[in-house]
Amino acid sequence: MIEIKNIVKEFEKLDENKKKIKIKADNDISFEVKEGEVVGLLGPNGAGKTTLLRIIAGIMKPNKGSITIDDKNYKKNELEIKKMISFLSGNTKLYKELSPMELMQMCADFYKVDKKEASNRIDDIVKRFSMQKFKNQRIETLSTGQTQRVGIARCLVHNPKYYIFDEATSGLDIISSKVILDFIKEEKKNGKGIIYSTHYMEEAENICDRVILLNKGRVIATGTPKQILKETNTDNLRDAFFALIGDDKNE
Repeated sequence: MIEIKNIVKEFEKLDENKKKIKIKADNDISFEVKEGEVVGLLGPNGAGKTTLLRIIAGIMKPNKGSITIDDKNYKKNELEIKKMISFLSGNTKLYKELSPMELMQMCADFYKVDKKEASNRIDDIVKRFSMQKFKNQRIETLSTGQTQRVGIARCLVHNPKYYIFDEATSGLDIISSKVILDFIKEEKKNGKGIIYSTHYMEEAENICDRVILLNKGRVIATGTPKQILKETNTDNLRDAFFALIGDDKNE
């Protein structure tokens, strides 16, 4: 289980008088992610989603609070934790000079996956995502949909227990988005724990077991989509979000 406890992350910026001030990108955020469930992290741009996910993935450190994954923390178990997770962002850049096969092998080597196991796993991944026809092409020659499949494929090589998706479908067409959403549903059935960040509320209603609604770095609601709709007397999460923030949307 991933446990996020009282996370606070501050940044410095200059105000209109060019004086340094501190802003809280994330302010006292707590929730958990169990195996076999999809937890949605929802909110507009600037809500604090990406900062929080980078902290969960060990890319950034919080000012306060703690992250534990299967009762392990980054301070004592960083390498072990990073072998258990996989991070996919809509901004993830791939090595364009490599082929999908070369990229997956590089990832297997990085995570020290046994060579025979890595070979079998890569073969299975190629079949799973129908990559046979382009597995040896340079990534820079691939279509957007093919590239997205490669992006997911490199996340699978070390067989992670948890996935972190940060706006993974942003800017993709409906077919490419479906590949990712179908993958998430399948991995949930396989018992994987998944954090899915998006500002597409409709996607979250479709795939998330629970959702965490964020606004300006704070949690404003948490629960199943049905619970939140009932509590806000709305028909969809988009309307629920606006009902929760009220006049704050004008600030």
